[in-house]
Amino acid sequence: MIACRSKTSMDHDLAQLEAKLATLIAHTRALRAANESLRGDLAAAVERNRELTIKAQQAAARLDALIARMPSE
Repeated sequence: MIACRSKTSMDHDLAQLEAKLATLIAHTRALRAANESLRGDLAAAVERNRELTIKAQQAAARLDALIARMPSE
C-alpha cells in the first residue's frame, strides 16, 4: 500500500519549494545584474587601456623624435 501524504504536508512542501524557487530566481537576477555591471566596467577598462596605449605610443614617438634631433658628439 502506498502511503498518502496529508494535504497539509504537501502544501507545506510546495510552499518550501516555492520559497526556494523564489530565492533562486532572486539570486539569478542579482547575478545577471552584477554580470551586466561587470561587462560595462570591463568595456570601460578596455577602452581606457586602448587610450593609454595610444598615448604611450605617441609619447614614445615624440621621445624618438627628440633623440633624433639631438646633436651627436
